[in-house]
Amino acid sequence: MKNIKGKYKRFFATFAVLLIIILITIIISLSVGSYKIQPIDILRTFIGQGSKKHNLIIWNIRLPRIIMAILVGTALSISGVILQGITRNDLSDPGIIGISSGSALAVVMYIYYMNGNVYDGISNFTIFTMPLVAFVGAFVGALLIYIFAWKKGMDANRLILTGIGINAIFTALLIIFQLRFTTQEFNRVIIWTLGSLWGTDWRYVLAVFPGIIVISFIAYYKSRYIDVISLGDEISVGLGIELEKEKRKLLIISVLLASMATSISGTLAFIGLISPHIARKLIGAKHKYLIPISALIGIIILLVSDIFSRNLILIGEMPVGIIVSFIGVPYFIYLMLKQ
Repeated sequence: MKNIKGKYKRFFATFAVLLIIILITIIISLSVGSYKIQPIDILRTFIGQGSKKHNLIIWNIRLPRIIMAILVGTALSISGVILQGITRNDLSDPGIIGISSGSALAVVMYIYYMNGNVYDGISNFTIFTMPLVAFVGAFVGALLIYIFAWKKGMDANRLILTGIGINAIFTALLIIFQLRFTTQEFNRVIIWTLGSLWGTDWRYVLAVFPGIIVISFIAYYKSRYIDVISLGDEISVGLGIELEKEKRKLLIISVLLASMATSISGTLAFIGLISPHIARKLIGAKHKYLIPISALIGIIILLVSDIFSRNLILIGEMPVGIIVSFIGVPYFIYLMLKQ
């Protein structure tokens, strides 16, 4: 009983600390940029006493971008938790095994055929249907991975290796298709595919907000199944779990989350890899705690990376995916050496 209470206290303490870090990071993100805003002016803007310029920058540019980072960080982190749980492999991540690249390929093709010229702007219909198109692309990728990884059940090692191969194929197809754009359009699309929150507005937030929130709660509800599956196939079957059926359901949940995130942020690898590992070290492997803590860590990583991406270079901004990769690649190498 004491042990359970101790875990609850540890979880809530960790949750509270991470939430405070997120709030501080949000204030910093609202403050810094090509035009700096003081915290007191941010407060005035939120209570309706801000200047016209502050209102424009905060409400129309920075705040939707921050909320998008929160949604994307949450979706990718939970997707990574699920993949690592059902494969029992620490290297599982939607951005590494081909799910995100499948989404990105489908979205780029869709934008090209629906809008033609990226600089003419993307229509509302395209924006609100992009998550569905991204899911189709991710589902095709996941289906191919699942088929090739199948060997009397879903083999975890085969899934990772197959996923890396599928990811390479989709990435190559994505580059080939990008060559159909003009030079200016190509530059803009390549920045998006490298992982970018640039140009985000409230339409993109509304397009994915309901889906990510609902699917995240479904993933949390399924946390007890992930706990059992993580124990091993024989134990799972012995406890009455329909193993392959539950794995397929959880894989679809993971694909849905990753595809919705990719549809508006491009390919962001490593967030779904790093966040669950840090969370496990903080609160253990029970997925009831692991899912929300991983989501908060993913949010922090993406918010901090976005701050750096907007302020490291004097003109324009660096794709946030590059900053995330600087964090993720060393961690990925460390995990491979540890395996």
